[in-house]
Amino acid sequence: MTERKPPGITFETWADRQIREAEERGEFADLPGAGKPLPDERAPYDEQWWVARKMRDEQLAYLPPSLALRKEADEAREALTRARSESEVRRIVTAINEKIREAIRHPPQGPPHRLVPFDEERAVREWRDARP
Repeated sequence: MTERKPPGITFETWADRQIREAEERGEFADLPGAGKPLPDERAPYDEQWWVARKMRDEQLAYLPPSLALRKEADEAREALTRARSESEVRRIVTAINEKIREAIRHPPQGPPHRLVPFDEERAVREWRDARP
């Protein structure tokens, strides 16, 4: 539809003609999704629908900062079990504790995180006890 609407013709008539001619040329044949229902047709309207679709299509995720910090603390706990040395345990605990303390001083958006800093000595002791 690169052609401009000629003067003296209503837009609806001009648009209908463009569509009919394209159908006759077969430009609507074999389109992807032909005969299939529209995705999310029953979902309530959301002005940000395109953001949700983009995140779904690109397999992206977003968590509010407080939940992201909780997830990061859980990942730090898991990393402690895989640590290879006491210094690595201390480095992991120090890094996550800095973030937790910052979140306590300046609470992030989202639900409360309810985190307290890790006890470094306890983490080291548990790491040692788990070693043969």
